[in-house]
Amino acid sequence: METLVHQDEPLTRSAFLLAFDLRKKKLVSRGYLGYLLRAAALADLLLAGHLADEAGKARAVSPPGAGAGSLQAALWEQIHTSPPRPWRRWVRKDHAQAFRLVRDDLTAARLIRVERHRILLFPIERITLRKPYVSRRLTERVSRALRGGRPVARLDDGVRVLAALAAAAELKTVMPPARELRKDRIHHLSLPVEPITTALRQTVEAAKGAQSAAG
Repeated sequence: METLVHQDEPLTRSAFLLAFDLRKKKLVSRGYLGYLLRAAALADLLLAGHLADEAGKARAVSPPGAGAGSLQAALWEQIHTSPPRPWRRWVRKDHAQAFRLVRDDLTAARLIRVERHRILLFPIERITLRKPYVSRRLTERVSRALRGGRPVARLDDGVRVLAALAAAAELKTVMPPARELRKDRIHHLSLPVEPITTALRQTVEAAKGAQSAAG
């Protein structure tokens, strides 16, 4: 069964596709999607052993290979050339650029189509899926992972981590109603990448708080 894009594909690509609302035919949570993508790239690097957690800070260990993805390579280089800093800094930094890098990766892989035009001189970008079934299957599996049923230990590793990241970002395409939300399950889903999901949740909450304060 095709679960993610491919088993060896970066989590960032799957996270981008997961944010696509198939009914509305558009991306959701655009204001926070860059944070989710940065967190997915950090998770990729941490799980592959390219990064390590050092007292709540990200430390570069070894560079990723050529197939890691544009965002992963750029992010590892940022961390490698900086002193150890909290994970939250790396989730926040350059989040708009993260969106562009992953969008371009998916365009090159022919998984999405990007159309650009102008309305009253303002640039407009329309993104559509070339293979909607990939996003649909992914959404179904991540939604089931969040709601329960199968024990966490028996979940596909990629689906488990994506579910944890989606919950931290409160991604609308897969989040169950509040009454069905099981915090204990989300905690267990998050364990392999806990420093990153915590940083992502704090970053999204802070961004939403700032947006509310601004009216």
